[in-house]
Amino acid sequence: MNSQMDMFGRGPDDGEKQSANRATTKKPTPRVADTEEMARALEATGAYRVIRKLVPPEISPDPRPGYPRIGVIVDTETTGLSHRTDEVIEIGAVSFTFNDGGEFGDVIGVYGGLQQPSAPIPAAITKLTGITDAMVIGQSIDQRQLDLVVGPADLVIAHNAGFDRPFCEKLSGTFGAKAWACSVSEVDWPARGFEGSKLGYLIGQSGYFHDGHRAVDDCFALLEVLMRAAVPGSETPFAELYQASLRARARIFAENSPFDMKDKLKARGYRWADGSDGRPKSWWIEVLGDLVEAELQYLRTEIYNRADAEPLVSLLTAVDRFKA
Repeated sequence: MNSQMDMFGRGPDDGEKQSANRATTKKPTPRVADTEEMARALEATGAYRVIRKLVPPEISPDPRPGYPRIGVIVDTETTGLSHRTDEVIEIGAVSFTFNDGGEFGDVIGVYGGLQQPSAPIPAAITKLTGITDAMVIGQSIDQRQLDLVVGPADLVIAHNAGFDRPFCEKLSGTFGAKAWACSVSEVDWPARGFEGSKLGYLIGQSGYFHDGHRAVDDCFALLEVLMRAAVPGSETPFAELYQASLRARARIFAENSPFDMKDKLKARGYRWADGSDGRPKSWWIEVLGDLVEAELQYLRTEIYNRADAEPLVSLLTAVDRFKA
């Protein structure tokens, strides 16, 4: 009986030999070229979609000629949503060259820095960003290094500039005099085939993944999305964004509009200003410069019911937009 069992069992040294073999025999790490070949093979079947890890471009010590303009992508991580009461705990900035056609040149500068806030970081923020109180103890943003990256910029880009700009201006006065563009509101992402405008959607549908909600990583992710044309040779999202930043806009304030018109104004895209930020206490909307007269006519006929109504109009440039 014992001899029959031994036929199907292991010898006394077999386990030790197999353990030794496992310890000494390691599977070779696939080369990058091999893994890329496997990814392409999977994609070629039509049954798989491969998402690649985003590899940021390197800083160019010798930028190519022909790209005379400088853009800076910025991203902030904060303790909350209000620039009045909350604080920046991290900022990232990536500068790059481009030309008047919106074509990308080279990455020429990167800055990332953490900062300890005056109070503990809320648990929800740590869960979202991964930034803990221990990470920011004794940390402060280097204003000089940040200004070296941002100072030469012709255009500052943020993915929701209305949020990031007020926080950035609290950190450095350099941001206040810059032209700003918003990659959420000034690019028609649905027309480009994207299901949403959140950065996670954009980078995922572009075929990449990255470490989200860390400032510099988000900057590089946005750069990748903005510079990637849907079809080689077609207009990039950045070219669209840059052209949008050059177009004149205006804010129209529907002061003293009838109370019972508020739902109609809201449905049209008007937002409420409570007067606390210096704007008139009223409903307001921002439109392209060539649409101002049409919007005024709408207010006169549909809201005020007075042909002589003269709502306040404030003309804007990219330097004025997205301020608090």
